[in-house]
Amino acid sequence: MTYSPFMASTYENLLVDTDGAITTITMNRPKNANALSLDHMQEFIAALHEIADTEAAGIIIAGNGPIFCAGHDFADMAGADLGFMRELLTTCAELMQLISRVPQVVITQIHGIATAAGCQLVAASDLAVAGESATFAAPGGKGGWFCHTPMVTIGRAMGRKHALELSLTGDAISAETAAQWGLINRVVPDDMLAEATRDLIGRATRGSRFAKAMGKQTFNTQIELELPQAYRYATEVMASASQTNDAQEGMASFLEKRRPNWQNS
Repeated sequence: MTYSPFMASTYENLLVDTDGAITTITMNRPKNANALSLDHMQEFIAALHEIADTEAAGIIIAGNGPIFCAGHDFADMAGADLGFMRELLTTCAELMQLISRVPQVVITQIHGIATAAGCQLVAASDLAVAGESATFAAPGGKGGWFCHTPMVTIGRAMGRKHALELSLTGDAISAETAAQWGLINRVVPDDMLAEATRDLIGRATRGSRFAKAMGKQTFNTQIELELPQAYRYATEVMASASQTNDAQEGMASFLEKRRPNWQNS
């Protein structure tokens, strides 16, 4: 992989910036509450693919303006035919699954509102930090169009009863409740949101990036398996991983009481 401090591409709906080992994707549609239109999601997918091929250790997803993300863009969808809606929702599913597949640790930095597909984006990320005034909702439950696809990811991030309460009532929940229900990792004062997000991703990206990428992939695979299958899969991966350069370096540096020299291979 090659590292570049700047992405080669420019985007209409996103700002992409790299600072050290961390690349930040900022949704930049503040006038549209960062709603996930089709072209917005297509750019998001392209940006993630581009970052995945760099040596960035982590990705922060943030939003410009007063709202993190208001979900899908109704201006795109009102009156749209079935073919377009299938394309839109398939693209959304591709985006959410790609977040779990890129080798970097992905963290969302949430302020304001994260609703419907915006809440799904939070659930799809590896880690999430919210400002204390942030709110989360799957509002389809009190409207005419249920949040079916957002709940695929949200339902896997929190317990069944809490996910059903969120989706059936359509009511917004506070950042504190979102943390209690397992949707996010922690709540911090609004003015400390960026600092706390950077601190968490900094600690989550320590060590071998190669080992971290393998760990993320293995976790996301085994968590969907039955317990005996999960142990068989994780055992084989961990045994094989013990033979990698960084695993051997980690053991040697511990025994020799020195700082490790990661090769990320």
